Amino acid sequence: MKSLTARYIFSILAIVALSLGVFYLLMSPPLNDLRLMAMFLGITALISALVGYGAYKLGWLNLSPTLRWSLLGGYALSSLLTFFNVWFSAQMMFASQHDLLLAIVLLIFASGMAMVLGYFLSSAITNRINLLKDAAEQLAGGNLQTRVPSNGQDEVATLARTFNQMAEQLEAVDKKQRELERLRADLIAWVGHDLQTPLASMRVILEALEDGVVDDPQTVKRYLNTAQRNVRSLSVLIDDLFQMAQLDTGGMPLDRAESSLSDLISDTLESFSELAQRQGVNLTGSVAPEVDPVTMDTQRIGRVLNNLIGNALRHTPDGGRVEVHARRTGSGVEVSVSDTGEGIRAEDLPHVFDSFYRGDKSRSRSTGGAGLGLAISKGIVQAHGGEINVKSEAGQGSQFTFTLP
Repeated sequence: MKSLTARYIFSILAIVALSLGVFYLLMSPPLNDLRLMAMFLGITALISALVGYGAYKLGWLNLSPTLRWSLLGGYALSSLLTFFNVWFSAQMMFASQHDLLLAIVLLIFASGMAMVLGYFLSSAITNRINLLKDAAEQLAGGNLQTRVPSNGQDEVATLARTFNQMAEQLEAVDKKQRELERLRADLIAWVGHDLQTPLASMRVILEALEDGVVDDPQTVKRYLNTAQRNVRSLSVLIDDLFQMAQLDTGGMPLDRAESSLSDLISDTLESFSELAQRQGVNLTGSVAPEVDPVTMDTQRIGRVLNNLIGNALRHTPDGGRVEVHARRTGSGVEVSVSDTGEGIRAEDLPHVFDSFYRGDKSRSRSTGGAGLGLAISKGIVQAHGGEINVKSEAGQGSQFTFTLP
C-alpha cells in the first residue's frame, strides 16, 4: 500500500516536471511565465491527485457491478480531470474567449472519444475474464477437461495459463484417484479370494481331523503340513496389508544401524536356494568388497530382497538364471536383481510399483498375490532415502535396481 502511494506521488511529480521541461524547450518563456506555468500545473496536479487518491481510498472500484464499469469509470474520471486541468490552465492564460471556448469543445470531443475507446478496450479485457469465470464454474461443476485460450503475454494470459495448468493437475489427480479406487476394489476381491481359499482348506482339514475321518498318522501329518502352509500364506497376506497401511499413513518405523549388506544378501540367497533348485533356476549373487558397512534397517531391506528375488524366481522358467549384485556408487550402494524370465509387458511396466496392481489377473497368490510386494519394496527403499526402478522387455527378463544412500 505504501509503495503504491509513493509511486503515485512520484509519477505525478514526474509528469509536472516533464511538462515544464517541454514548455521551456518549445516556447523559451520568460522566468515569470515559467513560474506561473509551474504554479498552474502544481495546483491542477494537486487537485487531480487528491481526487484520484480519494476515489481510490473510498473503494469506488468495489462498488461497481462489473469490471467493465470499473474500467469505464476510470476512463471517465481521467477524462474529467484532464478537462479540468486544461480548462483551468487555459482560463488563467488564454487572452481570447474564442480560443477558450474552442478548447472546451475540443476537450469534450476528446473526452467522449476516450470514453468510447475505453469501453471498447475494456470489453476485450472483460470478455477474456468472463471466459475464465465460465471455465472456473465448469471446473467446479466437475468438468475437469475445461481449458481456456491463453493467447497473449499480459496478466490475463498468464492467469489463463495458470488456470489450464491447475485443470491439468486436477484431471491427473482425478484420473489417479479413479485408478486407485478401481485397484482398491480389485484388492478387496483378490484378498477375499486369498483369504477364503486357505481358510476353506483349513476348515475342511480341521473338520476331517475332528470327525476322525482320517486316523492314519501319515495322512494326519500331511493334513497338518497343508494347514501350516495355509497359515503361513495367511500370515504373509496379513503382514503385506499391515505394511501397506503403515506406508499409506507414513508411519513405517525404521531401525537403522550400520550392517553388513553382503551377509544379508548371502542369507537371503541361502533361504531361496532350495526353491531355486526345485525349479531348476540358477540363483547366484555377488557383492563388491567395498560395499559394507551400510546404514539401513536390516529387516526392512531383507523384506525388499525377499520380494524381488521371490518375484524373479516365480517368473523364471526351468533352466533360467536369477542374479543378485551389489556395488558401491558415488552416492551410496546399488543392488540389482535380474532374471531371464518372461519379462514384463510394456503396458504393465509403468504400474509395477503401484499399490494393489497385479499384471496377472489370476486371483492366486502363487501367480501374483495381492499386488503389494513391489509397492511395499518401493515404500521401504524410499523411506531409506533411496530409489527403486525396473528395466524389462517381454520375453527378455527383468532387472530391478534399488539404491541406498
